[in-house]
Amino acid sequence: MSFAAINDIVLHYEDVGSAGLPTIAFSNSLGTDFRIWDGVARILKPEFRLVRYDKRGHGLSEAPAAPYAMDDHVADLAGLLDHVGVEDALVVGLSVGGMIAQGLAAARPELARALVLCDTAQRIGDAALWDGRIAAVAKGGIASLAEGILERWFPDEYRSGQPVDLAGYRNMLTRTPADGYAGTCAAIRDTDLTETTRQLGLPALCVVGDQDGATPPDVVRSLAELLPDSRFQVIEGAGHLPCIDRPRVLAGLIRRFAKEIGLV
Repeated sequence: MSFAAINDIVLHYEDVGSAGLPTIAFSNSLGTDFRIWDGVARILKPEFRLVRYDKRGHGLSEAPAAPYAMDDHVADLAGLLDHVGVEDALVVGLSVGGMIAQGLAAARPELARALVLCDTAQRIGDAALWDGRIAAVAKGGIASLAEGILERWFPDEYRSGQPVDLAGYRNMLTRTPADGYAGTCAAIRDTDLTETTRQLGLPALCVVGDQDGATPPDVVRSLAELLPDSRFQVIEGAGHLPCIDRPRVLAGLIRRFAKEIGLV
């Protein structure tokens, strides 16, 4: 395990692969830690340097008091990439991680060569949705929301066919610190990246599961249409977390995109 003091908090991260390889940096979704990328990382590891981390308030990273701002999450990822000496990375972000990736490309363009934006958007939900989520966590904890979240994360086939794995991901979700979860809900609530994302000139691949219950295909398509240099891809049979239920497909798309943009 590796830890770094970034922006007055401690972040947990993993940095594997030769410094001479092209780098992929991963940013994960709300209520998860960097282990959601395990299946994708195993496939891509021989060809790339891989940097994964637990964003503030998640996994083994510190959880300062809520609320957080999206700028906090962006600065954390930028600080981590500075810490490990990475520039010109392919930044892969899922859900709120995709918002962090968009923010990073706008704030620190030298750090991002291109983006893979999975199951995300320039704006996700509205204030009422996120305020309701924050209130529910304060009243009943994350466990009170878990079943609905898992339904949005995973297709019916996965939930019925993988009960053991589903229990593990439920544990990952419900063991997220309440401050980390609610704080990041506030960051999503207060973020609209429409104008800055519209101005991004770097290549982007926008990916979505056809059974995503949180950011369905039409939402992700709107992001792809906003970006000047984008591609849009739907993954059949995947939910909100294709890195878990379709890791080979997602890894293949990432590899093909990396070749297309000349990263490898």
